[in-house]
Amino acid sequence: MSQVQKLRINFKTLEEFKKFRENGLEELAMHEEMQSKLIEETSESPFYGIYEDGKLVARMSLYRIEAKYDRYFDPPQDYHELWKLEVLPGYKGKGYGSALVRYAQSLGLPIKTNVRLGAQEFFIRLGFSPVKYDPARDRGENPYVWKP
Repeated sequence: MSQVQKLRINFKTLEEFKKFRENGLEELAMHEEMQSKLIEETSESPFYGIYEDGKLVARMSLYRIEAKYDRYFDPPQDYHELWKLEVLPGYKGKGYGSALVRYAQSLGLPIKTNVRLGAQEFFIRLGFSPVKYDPARDRGENPYVWKP
């Protein structure tokens, strides 16, 4: 299997993201997010992906959140927020999603993510657990966490 790569913030990656918009949920597209990052010359890429035969087939975004903003771990600490994990149709079930999550876990910080309906078992298999829902904090999200 191909390795997880930090994605470059450039027009080629922006074009690759369009394929995800065509095949996935609109809120997962990350197209606008990537486009806004193109303007920031010194922007550090929060995007990671896996290529197969030169085609981006799986991707996620990973943001480091400082402890002062932590509302999920006790005691508060720096953690990664994993967003918009997606694998293109035709490539699902090949371990690409798991490889991306394991890469995030290998960075050694706790991880928080919002799990979509139907993906709970996937994240539980990878060691995540649901957080007790707090309406004021979670506002309709479905947070799960992983601790190293």
